[in-house]
Amino acid sequence: MEFLTFSSLDPAFNLALEERLFDSLPPEHPGLFMLWQNGPSIIVGRHQCTAEEVNADFVRRENLPVVRRITGGGAVYHDTGNLNFSFIENANGQERVNFRRYLEPVREALRDVGVRAEISGRNDLEVDGRKISGSGQRIHRGKVLHHGTLLVDVDFGRLTEALSVDPEKIRSKGVASVRARVRNLSECWTPGTDMGTLKCCLLRHCAESAARLDMGDYAAAQALADSKYRQWSWNYGASPAFTEEKRRRFPWGGVNLRLSVRNGRIADCRIYGDFFANAEIGDLENMLAGLQHEPGALAEALEDVPWEVYFSGCDPEEMRRFFME
Repeated sequence: MEFLTFSSLDPAFNLALEERLFDSLPPEHPGLFMLWQNGPSIIVGRHQCTAEEVNADFVRRENLPVVRRITGGGAVYHDTGNLNFSFIENANGQERVNFRRYLEPVREALRDVGVRAEISGRNDLEVDGRKISGSGQRIHRGKVLHHGTLLVDVDFGRLTEALSVDPEKIRSKGVASVRARVRNLSECWTPGTDMGTLKCCLLRHCAESAARLDMGDYAAAQALADSKYRQWSWNYGASPAFTEEKRRRFPWGGVNLRLSVRNGRIADCRIYGDFFANAEIGDLENMLAGLQHEPGALAEALEDVPWEVYFSGCDPEEMRRFFME
């Protein structure tokens, strides 16, 4: 792989550049590994209802950017105490998310600075049962984007205040609070280590040579940041009024199904959560919109849904029952 680092702290531009490089990666490219940082901001998952994930008073008081990414998973707080990493490569036939492939070289790099991290759950790295990294992933048009964040020296007070975390998610992890579940690398790495040392170790384990940023990609990313990542319609979006809501947390993530029912038909449907998907969840929403809101019509429409494509790691029959309940 080739490596790329850049100094921007603007989350809208950084996510736009990542998307641009992901979309434009040539078929013959060996892949990109990137290291980057955001200034204080909240980054929400592709399928989340933003208004329910952030502390609106804190965001307003701190003038904090809230930006949606193109991968699933949960909302995260970023500041310059985070170090973000991205892998972009051709999928070469890979059709399902595979976190271990990308987390293993990161774990090995951490060992070089004295951190004995383990891959935990679907997409985390942990030290002594406390999370030091979370990741997101997307497979689209024959390419893979895997990105994550390393908690290096994050202000956990601000993190806790910034996010409105679902209490069910915290209970499901068996801990009392967000703060109890996370840990900074600076608490456990070899004395004398700093951010520069960590970056060098990651580059050594995750890439072989340097890449150059094409100015055309830079300009395209600036335009995409303005047209998408700085827009309320992308970062928040309008949630429909709903007459039925169902929530459930599964081992692979949480799902929140909202239906607006008028005159016995599903007028609108929204599916939120911190799950990962290999297809556009909007396709499933559109499949349900317009159906009669009765068991027979739902059963027929949902019979051949490829559930694992929309909810990575799920039990298809369990998901069908959830949507039918």
